[in-house]
Amino acid sequence: MDETELRKRLALLKTEHRDLDSAIEALRMAESHDQLQIARLKKRKLLLRDRIALIEDELLPDIIA
Repeated sequence: MDETELRKRLALLKTEHRDLDSAIEALRMAESHDQLQIARLKKRKLLLRDRIALIEDELLPDIIA
């Protein structure tokens, strides 16, 4: 992937990550707490965080000074 594609993918992943935050919060506020669904969303959110970190590392490689 080139840099433009990586940046687009990164933006999509960050949006999905924020959306999962909202979904998790909505489930927590609901009267019937579906713990299994919340756990699944949290797991998905962690997966997204890892993918975001990988892309960010690819875009901004460590520079040894």
